[in-house]
Amino acid sequence: MINCTSRLSFFLLAVVIFSTLQQLVVVLCEPKVVPCYFIFGDSLVDNGNNLYRETTEKVNYMPYGIDFPEGPTGRFTNGRTIADIIAELLGFEERIPPYVNATNGDFLRGVNYGSGGCGILDETGRQLYGDVISFNEQLSNHESMISHVVKLLGTESRAKQHLSSCIYSVGFGSNDYLANYLPKYYSSISTPYNPQQFASLLVSKYSNQLQKLYDYGARKVAVSQLGKLGCVPIQVSTYGASEGSLCVEMSNNFVQIFNAKLKLVIEDLNYNLSDANFVYVSNVITSYGNITNLNEPCCSLSIDGHCLPGGVICSNRDEHIFWDAFHPTEAVNMIYAKLAHTDMSPLYASADLIDIV
Repeated sequence: MINCTSRLSFFLLAVVIFSTLQQLVVVLCEPKVVPCYFIFGDSLVDNGNNLYRETTEKVNYMPYGIDFPEGPTGRFTNGRTIADIIAELLGFEERIPPYVNATNGDFLRGVNYGSGGCGILDETGRQLYGDVISFNEQLSNHESMISHVVKLLGTESRAKQHLSSCIYSVGFGSNDYLANYLPKYYSSISTPYNPQQFASLLVSKYSNQLQKLYDYGARKVAVSQLGKLGCVPIQVSTYGASEGSLCVEMSNNFVQIFNAKLKLVIEDLNYNLSDANFVYVSNVITSYGNITNLNEPCCSLSIDGHCLPGGVICSNRDEHIFWDAFHPTEAVNMIYAKLAHTDMSPLYASADLIDIV
């Protein structure tokens, strides 16, 4: 016959085993969370940095943000940006803040340096929009941020270890074409570069900038190719669609030249830089699902292609590719983000999480 002491011991042992199994299940089922995420780019990811600059390229008014919980925040869409959604897919519960509003705690978790209207070239966007934040300036901001990380973690070695575990998203080049090269190419304004030469110029500078990001400690870097810029409404309304197409196919051909050269740059960086893991992110959508409106903006437009403040908007936003004359709707951002998240899997599938407390 089992006495009370034996029964108590058996009960306590069962509790311990059950508790251990519960903890094991939690560990096995919980997805690995990337410790930090840094975002570099243009208006596709800008979440408010331009609001504090002397630039006309800012959208802190309705209807921008109409489907975003906080309303207009400087995001160039109706809801979340591609970067917002990727961060959620990576496991971040709080949004990655714009660099201009970041605090010490944010520096360890990641910040967003994106700026609408900017490009690979420093001059891109400046003449049209004013004081936008080029990729070079975003890199300078990142360098300043690193000094904060060193102070927070105590040593450069710990900061280096932490930064090497972060994921970095980079996406530039759209404005170098839309706001720089193409207006000159299609008009009487002379340009010293043919399409091949301009693409070579861009990727050469881009390669140097990506290597600088590597020199700052980045090891897991996702670099996005350019989408079909010739299908953007502002291109079609300005230059006219090609015969039998909804797009300006010559512009799309120029983008293909850039993308092919960029892919080679990514391969070279991985080959030549120790421990580098650069991935080429494709944004080729094979199916838009329920999205049926492929070329019309969802809002009434101002002369510069942005939504009119307080203007009329469509009610079926989930069925449109384009929000304004430049930018996709949140529905399309979701598709892009899921594709990018899949392409980025080599960067997070075996993430080495570190304790920075």
